Amino acid sequence: MPNFLTIFLTFTLISTAFSAPIPVEGLLPNGNFEDPPKPTAIKKTVLLGKNALPKWEISGLVEYVHGGPQPGGMYFPVAHGVHAVRLGNEATLSQTLSVKSGSLYAVTFGASRTCAQQEFLRVSVPPQSGDLPLQTLYSSDGGDVYAYGFKANSTSVKLIFHNPGVQEDPKCGPLIDAVAIKELLPPRPTRLNLVKNGGFEEGPHRLFNSTNGVLLPPRQEDITSPLPGWIIESLKAVKFIDSKHFNVPKGIAAIELVAGRESAVAQIIRTIPNKLYNLTFAIGDAKNGCNGDMMVEAFAAKDTLKAPFKSEGKGKSKIVSMKFKAVSARTRVTFYSSYYHTRVDDFGSLCGPVIDEVRVFSVRS
Repeated sequence: MPNFLTIFLTFTLISTAFSAPIPVEGLLPNGNFEDPPKPTAIKKTVLLGKNALPKWEISGLVEYVHGGPQPGGMYFPVAHGVHAVRLGNEATLSQTLSVKSGSLYAVTFGASRTCAQQEFLRVSVPPQSGDLPLQTLYSSDGGDVYAYGFKANSTSVKLIFHNPGVQEDPKCGPLIDAVAIKELLPPRPTRLNLVKNGGFEEGPHRLFNSTNGVLLPPRQEDITSPLPGWIIESLKAVKFIDSKHFNVPKGIAAIELVAGRESAVAQIIRTIPNKLYNLTFAIGDAKNGCNGDMMVEAFAAKDTLKAPFKSEGKGKSKIVSMKFKAVSARTRVTFYSSYYHTRVDDFGSLCGPVIDEVRVFSVRS
């Protein structure tokens, strides 16, 4: 017969297992839109009624479409399945999510413009909201995937995709073909590295068949960034890449600076004024046909480093370093690419240098 201690330990282990927080990750319910509307809830491609699309709520002109050639000569790229939705002027698509209050999340979704006009997609989890410019195509096949970060302020939040534009053609509007979510764990600096998430290992969910990587939208603050610890402070996106589809210097993830000086990341770290520090990072190419002379510029306090790299498209990398003296208790570390690049086999796809393994540590004078 088991003694009291055995029973107590067994109960404790079971309780711990059930109470341990399990990070959430994966497609939302009907996140790839492959669960179709009922025949009575759609007329040609137009969805009829608030709950016409299973698991989602809609308002305004929302179309349920197939990927591929369309009547009238258009082509809809649907990289993550067969079906997608298109948002007309002022239309919305939303879903209520169960989350952990106070936790950071990233929503990953495939999105592209469908007309040659300027298009925006507004993503919001009230009271947070952000506009994603879709005019720039980062890949010629239309398979761009974006991530949007938010911090949950309750256990139930509403994710809303909204087309705020008023186009000449009321049917013009962004296309969404898959939506997933991932709970992000807050990174911490260590005694050996003052940079949080310096290896970029903590980042958004990668959609199935995300061969183009995940675009991190511009002007993302660090508290809600889909790349924890980092600020996307540029006018264009930065690409989050993984080792399954790209070459990364170390680990399973890195970032690619795909839009020259318009593609920049930064982090504000704690430092001691007048103390000397060493900044090191890996620079390389993603083995994705991005060849040529590359340059990453790094800034820390009043010091600057220009790190050249000759890419042959073979996935090589090297470690570079610079010393800087802190001038305050907070130091901004910034990286951007000096040049613009496109793939040698596809001039319509933007690319650039890869950075990884960012480290800052104190050194003796």
